[in-house]
Amino acid sequence: MTDQETWPFPAATQLDESLPTPLYHQIYLVLREQIRSGAIAPDAMLPGEQHLARLFNVSRITVKRALNELAADGLLHRHRGRGTIVSSAPAIPVVKGSFDNLLESLRIMGLETEIEVIDVANVQADAATAKLLEIEVGAPVQRAVRRRMLQGEPFSHLVTFIPGDIAEKFSIKEMATTSLLTLLERAGAAVFDAEQWITAVGAEPLVAAALGVSGGAPLLKVERVMRDAHGRPVQLIHSHYRSDRFQYHVKTHRRKPASGGRGEA
Repeated sequence: MTDQETWPFPAATQLDESLPTPLYHQIYLVLREQIRSGAIAPDAMLPGEQHLARLFNVSRITVKRALNELAADGLLHRHRGRGTIVSSAPAIPVVKGSFDNLLESLRIMGLETEIEVIDVANVQADAATAKLLEIEVGAPVQRAVRRRMLQGEPFSHLVTFIPGDIAEKFSIKEMATTSLLTLLERAGAAVFDAEQWITAVGAEPLVAAALGVSGGAPLLKVERVMRDAHGRPVQLIHSHYRSDRFQYHVKTHRRKPASGGRGEA
């Protein structure tokens, strides 16, 4: 890729001066995401600093600082007189989930990633939370904000709600070292089944900062209600996954069609 006005990257539209994140770091996140996703190919040459400054509508010094950080991370090679070249970086590890065996996939995910507890508080359930947990509005619940890391890099941002009588049976310290599936089991609320909703969303500022991506970057949003063997909801979780580090695998089988029946093309 050469330094030309037609370089196909709408950079300037991806910066937000209202965010607390400095502009140079926003540029860093945007370019890092493009490199890691393959949108900017290995061994490609980036446009010059002046051209990037025009694309991002920032100063050349701001661009230079972003490129220097990318080079420090091993994603770029900067050569005087030759320009800036994308490294042939190793593939980013990706965690896979499965609809075929959801609970087992979640257990494996817990083994492959590390958890960081950001905040835990006892709150009153709002209407939406109460409906999904099948409790009264205002009932006590534990709200926990956590982040999962994969090989030292942010992987997912998680906000969980657990009924207060269950959450009181384990400590915040345990939450930092043990998966919630295990803690729920120890608390006598072992998960038996789950219902979930999956959508694609753009990263909001707080989630983007936690996951180390640019604002508006594509994320996989998963909302999940887990129930025990008696059908009681024991956990509600709102998850955001980096789309370059997580994927769901779905395997389907075709049913034998009824005689003379026709399905969708």
